[in-house]
Amino acid sequence: MKPLNYAILKYFTTVEKASTVEVMDTLSPMYGSFKAFTKNAILEALLTAEANGLLESAGSKMSKEDELILYFRAHEEGAKTINRYIID
Repeated sequence: MKPLNYAILKYFTTVEKASTVEVMDTLSPMYGSFKAFTKNAILEALLTAEANGLLESAGSKMSKEDELILYFRAHEEGAKTINRYIID
């Protein structure tokens, strides 16, 4: 099993864009019991990946609960880098 942050990054190479909620829904079966598997920790990982140039912002919306939902995507160069260093 890959480390959680690797799995998060690799996930973005398989989708057009995703939010923290979608990442959690997808990775929950394998990583749901991890202590770091929280919305805040995953958002921090996504923001770090954005700051490091692997992901970019892909929009936002407000949830029904008035919570801001941020979307990210792996641009072409970011996806190439992720796939170069994180093997399936």
